[in-house]
Amino acid sequence: MPETHTEVVFENELCEHLAAHGWLYSPDDTGYDRERALFPEDLFAWLAETQSAEWAKHEASSKGHAESAFLDRLLKLMEERGTLWVLRNPVKAVAAKFDLCQFKPSHGLNPETLTKYAQNRLRVMRQVHYTTSNQNSIDLVFFVNGIPVATAELKTDFTQSVDDAKKQYMFDRLPKDAKTKIPEPLLTFKRGALVHFAVSTDEVYMTTRLLGKNSFFLPFNLGNDGAKGNPPDLEHGYRTAYLWHRILQRDAWLDILGRFVHLAQKDEDLPDGTTKKKESLIFPRYHQWNAVTRLVAAARSEGSGHNYLIQHSAGSGKTNSISWLAHQLASLHDAAEQRVFHSVLVVTD
Repeated sequence: MPETHTEVVFENELCEHLAAHGWLYSPDDTGYDRERALFPEDLFAWLAETQSAEWAKHEASSKGHAESAFLDRLLKLMEERGTLWVLRNPVKAVAAKFDLCQFKPSHGLNPETLTKYAQNRLRVMRQVHYTTSNQNSIDLVFFVNGIPVATAELKTDFTQSVDDAKKQYMFDRLPKDAKTKIPEPLLTFKRGALVHFAVSTDEVYMTTRLLGKNSFFLPFNLGNDGAKGNPPDLEHGYRTAYLWHRILQRDAWLDILGRFVHLAQKDEDLPDGTTKKKESLIFPRYHQWNAVTRLVAAARSEGSGHNYLIQHSAGSGKTNSISWLAHQLASLHDAAEQRVFHSVLVVTD
């Protein structure tokens, strides 16, 4: 088999592209904390570089256990409120509070915030041994400031398909160890990575909740001239190159984490007459992200007073697309740092 058709070459090219475009790159999982599902080196580097004064206060009150005390506090919040919450909200520790990520502000009037945004540490790590129960490893894990936000299993369509990657998640990447029944923190819904990508050289699928054989994957493809899948990419070679060239581009990825990913909650009626809260993590599909970001970019450059037509098929997530768009337009500023819209009205049928 030609070497260019192997999975390792596919993995190499993806990681090397990210490493050349603002991502930190770990060719193995040295330093990864399996029990906590964190990369502490990036976490503490981020805190020291961006919030040294707060860290000094925390350190002075922690009696020589600043790092372990902070990790304990962080894990408690991740288990109670989830990964998305700790990325978007201040984490209070002993005598201090910390931001674990700086998302891009809607305007550029605060240079300190923009500097902090540029200091975010995005990392891709290969062959991550995620469990303490065995030596299973996931092809790729993506981190923001040491917090895991995504995983990916890669396959080449010369030997396997995207369905093989999905089956690997369904049968070999269980949120609880099959024998010990101990939860795997990296794969636990809400507390671990926010999204899991099944990636081949031709197609991409994703899920935000691993449920063993009941895991449900949505397509994350461009579409191919009105059909499913992806068109050929003559420039980059792989039909799925948009994943790392567009979606995992630093600004785009942080924007998705800051403005798109959403924890939906609703009450569900049970047969006994009681209700329970049902949670689902919403990650945008490619067409949703593409539509919203293109409309926002057009409004930023062209201003108000223009009409656009977006076509979504039935069941493709129109409501979420409208919600994301309305939310982002409400805080949109133009190149002169002026608000583009003073109000946003949504009219539906």
